[in-house]
Amino acid sequence: MTKAELVEEVARAAELTKKDSEVIVDEVFKNIIQSLNRGEKIELRGFGSFRVRKRDARRGRNPKTGDPVDIPAKRVPYFKPGKELKELINDKVEEQAAG
Repeated sequence: MTKAELVEEVARAAELTKKDSEVIVDEVFKNIIQSLNRGEKIELRGFGSFRVRKRDARRGRNPKTGDPVDIPAKRVPYFKPGKELKELINDKVEEQAAG
């Protein structure tokens, strides 16, 4: 699903204009990004949690030349699905396998 498709679904489900639903979706994304930048964990009960993990500096290789390359430490976003989301996904897979 793309962002545009998400905006359309929100507009349809909430009976909003596409413009209004786009503002809502953009605001949600903006707040998630701002919270992660502050180092906060975001928990959406029944869905999952977002957090930032630190990746340590490491030594890698340039795939073209094979030369060693120093890769600096960085922070990366991480999503951990919640128990309910996992169950919903697995129930759907089981239904498809049975049907």
